[in-house]
Amino acid sequence: MKSIRMAVAAAAAGASLVALTACSAPVEAGAAAVVGNERISAGDLKRNVKEYDAALTRTGLTTQALGIPGSTTEVVLYQLANIEQAEQLIEKAKVNVTDAEVDQAISGATAQGGSFEQYMVSQGMAPSNGRRFMRVSVGLQKLMAQYGGGTDQAAQQRGSERIQKEAGAIKITYSPRYGVVNTQRSQQSPGLFADAGRFGKAATQGAAQQQG
Repeated sequence: MKSIRMAVAAAAAGASLVALTACSAPVEAGAAAVVGNERISAGDLKRNVKEYDAALTRTGLTTQALGIPGSTTEVVLYQLANIEQAEQLIEKAKVNVTDAEVDQAISGATAQGGSFEQYMVSQGMAPSNGRRFMRVSVGLQKLMAQYGGGTDQAAQQRGSERIQKEAGAIKITYSPRYGVVNTQRSQQSPGLFADAGRFGKAATQGAAQQQG
C-alpha cells in the first residue's frame, strides 16, 4: 500500500483511503474507537483483524510487500475508523450510491488484474468490507464533485478541502490501548500509532489531519 490514507484526492481515481479525523471525548469501555456517535467494539476489531490476516495468507501477500506500516491491528483499526467517518459524512450530505455504481467500481479496481480480495488486502481492509469500501469510495467521488462544483483539477481541490472541513465535525477517538496516531512516522517509528497508552489519555487525531 503506497499510502495509508483513504486519500480524498485519490478518491477521484477510485482507489484510496481518506484520513478525516478529529479529537473527541474519551472512549467507553470495550470500544476500540468511537466515530461520531458510532462505536467500533474491540470484538469487531478482533474479527476484522482475524479475517484480514487470513486473507493475507490466502493471497500470498505480506504487509512488508504492501508497504503497510505497523501491525495489521493498527492498519485495520485505522481503516475501519476512517471508513465509518466517511460513511457518516456521505450520509449527512445525502449522497446516494447505487449497487450498479458499486459493481462498476469493483470492476475498475480489478481491471489491471488480480482478485478483489487482493485489492482489499492492499487497502488494509478485511475482504468482507469490500462493497462497503467501494460504496464509500464512489460516494466520496460524488461528494468531491458536489462540493467542488465540477470534476476538473481545481474543482477536485475545492471539493477535497470542503470534505476535510466537513469531516472535522465527525470526531474519531481511539482507545488509549492503541496509543496515539503517529503524525511523524520514521524508520525508527514506522507505525500508524505511537504507544502513549501509559499516559492514560485517549488516542486522538487533529481535525482533517492526513497521514503521509
